Amino acid sequence: MLRSSDLNATALPGTLTCLIGHNGTGKSTLLRTIARLQPSIDGSVLIGDNDISTLKPIHLSRMLSIVLTSRPDVRNMTVEELVALGRAPYTGFWGRLSADDRRIVRHSIESVGITAMAERRVCTLSDGEMQKVMIAKSLAQQTPVILLDEPTAFLDFPGKIDLMLLLQRLAHEERKTILLSTHDLETALQTADRLWLLADGALHDGTPHELADRGFIDDYIGRKSVKFDKQTLSIQIL
Repeated sequence: MLRSSDLNATALPGTLTCLIGHNGTGKSTLLRTIARLQPSIDGSVLIGDNDISTLKPIHLSRMLSIVLTSRPDVRNMTVEELVALGRAPYTGFWGRLSADDRRIVRHSIESVGITAMAERRVCTLSDGEMQKVMIAKSLAQQTPVILLDEPTAFLDFPGKIDLMLLLQRLAHEERKTILLSTHDLETALQTADRLWLLADGALHDGTPHELADRGFIDDYIGRKSVKFDKQTLSIQIL
């Protein structure tokens, strides 16, 4: 849950929530603030009953993970080794993996559907493959909350659909709270359980149909040359 004097929204367990808004509205800043990568100016972020500002880094790392757009500089690692880094909050100073840690890593790789590439070097991965690996790493971290900043930014259309459906499935099946920012409005409308729409300094929270019925999607599109169908949540350029 996010609370401040101007913004108030909730992302629920078992749901995929998409954060949308025009360039410059502060989507990445909001995600980074939620992840405590930068200080909060106002308000609070709660995970359950826990205010994240009060949590020690080790405790926060067991509650929240984040997947950023930039690729990590680990080119000579294998996919399995990179995913295993997700176990860092649990392995102690030496970082030794127990049998249970390795089981969790394998399960995370299987859940994302990348078992066949487990031994590949990270430097050989496409952007879409890399995003799946980073999602598997987040799953291995076993946090109830996963944040993603523009995960479909560099993917082609089929890749975007595959990734969004993967995140939707993981949210539902693994009971994760998944919150991601995206510019891909139509895909978000079709796959998200809830939307956070950031506009004019306000954050509108609801299902895609709720925000459509309240006129927020039409206002966000703001183009007479674009027809938005509130029933099918589809967009047509006239």
